[in-house]
Amino acid sequence: MSSDESQGGTGSELTKKVTGTVANTREFLHDVRVEMKQVTWPSREDVVSTTWVVIATVAFFGVFLWLVDLGVQRSVQYILKKFGV
Repeated sequence: MSSDESQGGTGSELTKKVTGTVANTREFLHDVRVEMKQVTWPSREDVVSTTWVVIATVAFFGVFLWLVDLGVQRSVQYILKKFGV
């Protein structure tokens, strides 16, 4: 068995694989360009308004979870104090 065969085939097969990879990459990039032209991008106003919604939602849940954590912490401290731990 020659060294070419042990590494996956003859030299011409390797050339075909590399050439095929270049062709596949070129086709992929072409398809990406075509698809990107079909994308409907949001307007600046849409982005700004949805960003404010996300910020408000994160702030609300941050405060809510902080209050829940504070309540649980105080409850656990009360229970531990009752049992003298």
